[in-house]
Amino acid sequence: MNPCNFTHTTFILIGLPGLEAAQFWIAFPLLFMYVVALLGNCAVVFIVRTEHSLHAPMYLFLCMLAAIDLVLSTFTMPKILALFWFNSQEITFDMCLTQMFFIHALSATESTVLLAMAFDRYVAICHPLRHAAILTNTVTAQIGIVAIVRGSLFFFPLPLLLKRLHFCGSNILTHSYCVHQDMMKLAHADTMPNVVYGLTAILLVMGVDAVLISLSYFLIIHTVLQLPSRTERARAFGTCVSHIGVVLAFYVPLIGLSVVHRFGNSLNPIVHVLMGNVYLMVPPVINPIIYAAKTKQIRSRGLAMFRIACDKELQAVGSN
Repeated sequence: MNPCNFTHTTFILIGLPGLEAAQFWIAFPLLFMYVVALLGNCAVVFIVRTEHSLHAPMYLFLCMLAAIDLVLSTFTMPKILALFWFNSQEITFDMCLTQMFFIHALSATESTVLLAMAFDRYVAICHPLRHAAILTNTVTAQIGIVAIVRGSLFFFPLPLLLKRLHFCGSNILTHSYCVHQDMMKLAHADTMPNVVYGLTAILLVMGVDAVLISLSYFLIIHTVLQLPSRTERARAFGTCVSHIGVVLAFYVPLIGLSVVHRFGNSLNPIVHVLMGNVYLMVPPVINPIIYAAKTKQIRSRGLAMFRIACDKELQAVGSN
């Protein structure tokens, strides 16, 4: 490979290839999703923090999940909306590295929290008498810290590995935001260390977590099927439904995006963009909806907050 005499200091993000004329209008549904994600996840964090009856491991983990989704959405969506509305395609190399790091590190942190939630359900169903002793609030907080440190440590080398490369060919990315696989393909150098480390990090974090989550649910199903009453079986498994939904909302787009990156070179570029946006946007929107629909405590508290806000608004209007 010929040596580079220069390296790009900016990259070009793309919107929806072939639909440039419609991007302005497509941004409005994206804005709606962003607002839903912000309001839904803020509501979950507020409800769990203020309602002392919800200071239990399952809800504290949910609060962590909502906080991660808030940070992830806020770190990416404003730039995507600027791209769609104002054709703001350029992003500096350092900003691209920063965005890439937070996307990967927060995704790894979310994967760890989902694993912790699976472990919580396993202990609650398979060893209910020991649940309170094993998963105290202190242990739950420590797990949250470990999740952040784990995600950061595993993916901190990625920006350093990219920093050593030269980019003197095309600087056009195939997504509306920066990810390691996308940036790496544009490098004018040997990217084998990036490939090996990136794949290793993904397997040791998301891969291991997926296996352990599956093992947890195998043990949960084995225990639930041994319960004598159908009602007891339905009640026990019902406590896992929302978590299963969140796990699927996280891992299905992740696997789809990985497959597109690995085998989708011949696909229309719009497929890459759509899969990337689904992976980034869908979980923060769906997660609070799933838990609000399937968790009575959060749903009832949220409705109570909404009624109080409406009553205050009506009182304010009446006084005027």
